[in-house]
Amino acid sequence: MTPLPLWRTFSALSRQPKPWICRECLRIPNAQVTQPQAFTTTQHFRSQAGKRTWRKAFKDTAERRKVAITVTLVFVAGSTALAFSERARHAYLAAQRSGRVGVTLALCVNDYYWVLKKDTDPNYKSVLATCHKRCADRTLKAMEANGSIFIKLGQHLSSLNYILPSEWCDTFVPLQDHCPISSYESIEDMVLHDTGKHLEDYFSDFDRRPVGAASLAQVHTATLRSTGEKVAVKVQHPTLDEWSKLDLWLTRFTFSTLRYWFPEYDLTWLADEMEESLPKELDFREEGRNAIRAKEYFARLPTHPLVIPAVIWAERRLLVMEYITGRRPDDLAFLDSNGIDRDEVSAALSRIFNEMIFGRDAPLHCDPHGGNLAIRLNPSRAAPRNFDIVLYDHGLYRDIPLHLRRAYAHIWLAVLDVDEANMRKYAYEIAGLNDDEFPIFASAITGRDFRVVKSEAGVVQSRSEGEKRAIGEALGEGGLLSQVVFLLAKVPTVILLILKTNDLTRSLDEKLQTREGPVRTFMILAQYAARSVFEESVEGIEGSLLWPGNLWVYSVALASYAKVAVKLRVYELYLSGRRRLGLRAEVVPAAA
Repeated sequence: MTPLPLWRTFSALSRQPKPWICRECLRIPNAQVTQPQAFTTTQHFRSQAGKRTWRKAFKDTAERRKVAITVTLVFVAGSTALAFSERARHAYLAAQRSGRVGVTLALCVNDYYWVLKKDTDPNYKSVLATCHKRCADRTLKAMEANGSIFIKLGQHLSSLNYILPSEWCDTFVPLQDHCPISSYESIEDMVLHDTGKHLEDYFSDFDRRPVGAASLAQVHTATLRSTGEKVAVKVQHPTLDEWSKLDLWLTRFTFSTLRYWFPEYDLTWLADEMEESLPKELDFREEGRNAIRAKEYFARLPTHPLVIPAVIWAERRLLVMEYITGRRPDDLAFLDSNGIDRDEVSAALSRIFNEMIFGRDAPLHCDPHGGNLAIRLNPSRAAPRNFDIVLYDHGLYRDIPLHLRRAYAHIWLAVLDVDEANMRKYAYEIAGLNDDEFPIFASAITGRDFRVVKSEAGVVQSRSEGEKRAIGEALGEGGLLSQVVFLLAKVPTVILLILKTNDLTRSLDEKLQTREGPVRTFMILAQYAARSVFEESVEGIEGSLLWPGNLWVYSVALASYAKVAVKLRVYELYLSGRRRLGLRAEVVPAAA
């Protein structure tokens, strides 16, 4: 049977005796149902569909406006709530960090306030030592809980053994190895935020596990996508941006409070130094510039076995450098097993850092601790100098004004000659110190008891355990400590950083357990100091050297320098001869 055309079907249906009513109309009570209008079913469908789609939801413009306003208000309220919750989180954590510092500070101030009143107690020394330890433990817990720059501050305090009692320095030593590790995801987010690109856009391979971590940053190995070169990628801990300003303010508040309660212990210069140094250390572009400058400076001195990894590129919180590895300088087992002479490592370190201190226009690396140095075997160099010294972390650098370099050279020559009159003269030139303050300054720059400094043997004799203990006890009793702190507040900041560098290199030298003690390193220091004084004398000559007066000045200056240089050269030839004859002293075995 042939089907009817579609129009015939609709026509037939329209002639049925019972009128057709749509399903929408069936929902209306019977009393309201009227005869359908005389239009086609297609038209009816279209009309009702349009009504169902829009008219039912939005009957008029006022209703549409009401919905739009409601949606907007919900969106704004949600965004505000989200922003407020983030601010609330930050405020809560800031209060928590500040509270830790405030409570710890209050407890320590109260502790010392009452203990220092017991100075007539026969057991005062042990009571004060116990107080030092108790307060140091409290402070350590607060620093570990807050992290961020407090770890950096604790590491710095642990090295100030010429200022702080041993209870404080020893307690903070664990912070040297207690460094936070940021998650890979947080680093990804930081790189995307700072550069607008993902890590995989830069690197074809990126090791998620850091090969090293410090208080401000951590280092990963990676492969550059553009060249295939293996590199070291230094990334800043992302949380530092959030807390560094608050933490600097808390540091300032802490030292200012201590100065208020104990005026004789003014450590606000530490806060001054952190406020100047930290912003530079947190900008890795500055670190990149420092590394390039140091590398270019030492490229002119090929006899120094110093290697500085090349900078590939740098952002504020991201630094990509050449990948160069080595072992810590205090890894004695590595040195001995590879035939690397500890005494030569000590001498090379001494030359490098004395060049930085006394070399004209030389940049000074102010953080040369064991974690920032590495020793690697270099077979291309002849023994006993068959090694390279790799220097990392160039964030903290200083330029020493020329007049301070030269005054510092003069005072060291006076120390080595046991010339107390010149020591006092140049101590005044450096920091305006009077005769009463001078002995403390002499102990601070040498790390030695002043009685040793002015003795006939001087500082070249090895530091005994008894001397170390005597200095520690004197600091712990408080009298010497307050004098040292008061004095260092008067000294130029750059001199404090030189003292820090000297102290760190002195510590490295002791850990190397060299056979020769400090004699050779002090002779190297004397050579560089004498060179600086010689340059000063020559620059002071006006006119021709042929004039008798000028020739005399030049000859005296040259003779003074030559005396030190020849003395060092003869001593090094003596050591070389002993090695060739097999008369070397027995190497101190490395600890298992």
